[in-house]
Amino acid sequence: MATMRFQSTRDVGVTAGFSAALARGLAPDGGLYVPQYWPAIALAELSAAQDLPALAAGLIGPFAEGDALASSMAAICAEAFSFPAPVVDLEPGRLAVLELFHGPTAAFKDFGARFLAACLARLRPPRSPTLTILVATSGDTGGAVAAAFHGRPGSEVVVLFPQGRVSPTQQQQLTCWGGNVRAFAVRGTFDDCQRLAKQAFLDEPLRQARELSSANSINLGRLLPQTVYYAATALALAGPGGEPVSFVIPSGNLGNAMACIWARRLGLPIGEIVLAHNANRTVPEFIGGAPWRPRASVTTLASAMDVGDPSNMERLRAFYPDDERLRAAVSACGVDDDAIRARIRADYRRLGRIWCPHTAVAAEVYARLSEARRRAGRWVLVATAHPAKFREIVEPLIGREVPVPASLAELFARPSAYREIEADLNALRTALARDETEAGE
Repeated sequence: MATMRFQSTRDVGVTAGFSAALARGLAPDGGLYVPQYWPAIALAELSAAQDLPALAAGLIGPFAEGDALASSMAAICAEAFSFPAPVVDLEPGRLAVLELFHGPTAAFKDFGARFLAACLARLRPPRSPTLTILVATSGDTGGAVAAAFHGRPGSEVVVLFPQGRVSPTQQQQLTCWGGNVRAFAVRGTFDDCQRLAKQAFLDEPLRQARELSSANSINLGRLLPQTVYYAATALALAGPGGEPVSFVIPSGNLGNAMACIWARRLGLPIGEIVLAHNANRTVPEFIGGAPWRPRASVTTLASAMDVGDPSNMERLRAFYPDDERLRAAVSACGVDDDAIRARIRADYRRLGRIWCPHTAVAAEVYARLSEARRRAGRWVLVATAHPAKFREIVEPLIGREVPVPASLAELFARPSAYREIEADLNALRTALARDETEAGE
């Protein structure tokens, strides 16, 4: 097999190997890395995998072919996929839920964050300069990345989150680490945080001052591991006839959805992919036929999905250069806060399930599908976060306390610290320099 290369979405001549693409995060021209070609995946071998780490190594390994990390892929996947992604039946034979909240920060982003951290740790030679992982978060990404990199020598994490626009529980997860993790509350929206991070990667003074990398879903090291649980679920549910399995995915920055699309491209038995959005309707309107029109995000109960200009739309449109092909490949629906509340109440009464607001968006979108469409095959709701992360929202709706996983309880007990900054690159430069000066005093 030829050595795998990755090219920029903006210029196919800008390429990098697996390790370099992970370390850089963003391509030098500001584009996002995508594979130059799609490797052949032996589905029979994936089906025979004994556990999630083995399946992950078989699926991701071909993307690292010829790279320095190729020989370590089994060990990396064992480190990253050390907790389950169970599929639980809701309506046997028809509807199931994929639970992605069993990791250390109780969100799907734990898989990708731990994979990326394991990769970058192996790429750092002894006594090399500190690697700064700059991450913009709408709620869950920052906590997962902080947990994955906390205490790792040779790296630091800088978390940018929108002030007042994440849940109290999410903010605690973003700001409780200390040590090599610093958190900044940006006076603006998630889109402002994302813009600030992108500006930082292209800012020469910052790049001269520190070695920067990204842990958002713009980074291949976040996106590729997320294909694994879609592959595992599709293989488990497709049955001997290989009937495709369809997914309803809570969507914001489109990284998780892009991973499912890539898994389908690799030949996994995946049918429909439905993007479930909150009241930020940029994507549903575009998929519905409107021109692409990014806009400022609006605040909703499903805060991790409050994205008005999703970064991975650039990957999606590079994958489907013709808009009509894109619209035929996926569907999308937007859900407002009232519908989120109603769905949390209804499914707790009907199914005994407690949804986080993001999973409730997926459940509501599934409920809006036609009966004929729902009966056409197996469907899976993707549960992206544990409801205990949103106790302030969920508990009044269901009239009971939400059980808190031990991993979250431990984080809740930590002290919190963060600095407020304006949504401005100069403010970020100043804050980073100030923190370093104070640390040296």
